[in-house]
Amino acid sequence: MEGNLTKGPILKTLTKLAIPIMASSFLGTLYNITDMAWIGLLGSKAVAGVGVGGMFTWFSQGLAAMARMGGQVQVAQCIGRGERDRAHRFAQAAVQLATLMGMAYAVISLLFTRQMVGFFQLTDPEAQTAALAYTKIACGLIVFSFLTLTMTGLYTAQGDSKTPFLANLIGLVTNMILDPVLILGPGPFPKLGVVGAAIATVTAQAIVMTIMILGVFIQKKENVLKGISLTAKIPKEYLSGICRIGIPTAIQGMAYCAISMVLTRMVSAYGAEAVATQRVGGQIESISWNTADGFAAALNAFIAQNYGAGKMDRVRKGYRASLWTVGIWGLLISFVFICFPKAIADIFFHEPKAVATAVGYLVIIGFSEAFMCVELTTVGALSGLGRTRLCSIISIAFTSARIPLAIILGGLIGLSGIWWALSITSIIKGIIFTCTFLWITRKRG
Repeated sequence: MEGNLTKGPILKTLTKLAIPIMASSFLGTLYNITDMAWIGLLGSKAVAGVGVGGMFTWFSQGLAAMARMGGQVQVAQCIGRGERDRAHRFAQAAVQLATLMGMAYAVISLLFTRQMVGFFQLTDPEAQTAALAYTKIACGLIVFSFLTLTMTGLYTAQGDSKTPFLANLIGLVTNMILDPVLILGPGPFPKLGVVGAAIATVTAQAIVMTIMILGVFIQKKENVLKGISLTAKIPKEYLSGICRIGIPTAIQGMAYCAISMVLTRMVSAYGAEAVATQRVGGQIESISWNTADGFAAALNAFIAQNYGAGKMDRVRKGYRASLWTVGIWGLLISFVFICFPKAIADIFFHEPKAVATAVGYLVIIGFSEAFMCVELTTVGALSGLGRTRLCSIISIAFTSARIPLAIILGGLIGLSGIWWALSITSIIKGIIFTCTFLWITRKRG
């Protein structure tokens, strides 16, 4: 049966599923880098404003992870057990939950935009204005993003990663065309600046969502998303099943973002260039982050199906193959960040102070890239086993340690101390998560 991940050569099965997901994740990175490259032409204040607004879209992804992860794991485990009807019901509950939460987040964002942006205490009026404008549009229409993330997870759970890839590819092309037109306003087009960047991003998300919905109807193969109704009552059994898996992942994602917001507020004391560096640096870093996260999504579906089918030997072998793959990728990224930081910084910044700050960030963060890739992959593997609560506890505990560590190191060596706090904790988490997975799977024999 197509989409069955419990049979066939392990590395071939994993790679076939992972490559389109990794490519989709890489396209997501290009989305953000494209935005930042064009906004960079407006100056570091505009970049800082979009960086702050982007924090709230990132926070929303943590919330969206409840429906995405809960739906993906439950659907994949049901398929592994051969329970197609239950898989369909879990898929319906996940889509309904994503829609409700996306709309609720949009309403709250529109009502409290000023208070949300005010948390970062931006001292520059231009950066403040940019942050308000971007947040209103990007968060006000966030439901497209919620549904895109959830449907991507549900497609992946069935072993179909090609459809989300094609949808994201078309979305990226749209975004790359709209960005320069709406941000800079060439010829007859009005120059919308930061507002144009937000419109381009939201439009691309809406297109990706639409293509994935069309894919359900166009494809002849069986799909758990077929026949879903947004108005049907969600049975408590399926909602609680999704929440049991999804809530720890959502808390983990939102806590991670909230901690980053606190750190961003600390960074803002060093000026707009420092905030812009953290935002752009994070987008550059997502070349490794998104790729590892993409592989983790494939591994999650692979492990969930095989765990559901009781094939623990395939679970262990799949994890080991994945660990080698993402580890090598992370080492390559580390090499580039540490050896060529100025070449990367020059793409996004055009002011000497901002370039110097970005170079410092990339070198320090470079030391932790391989460990971060391993961490993300292992979180995907543990989640496939249904151990999302354990992932949440470990992640929140060590990510929270960034705040006191940043205060201590920041007091000793300034802004670089905050960057070192990020790097050190990523290294520790990578080691602990790997040891945890190996211990759990060995214990299960």
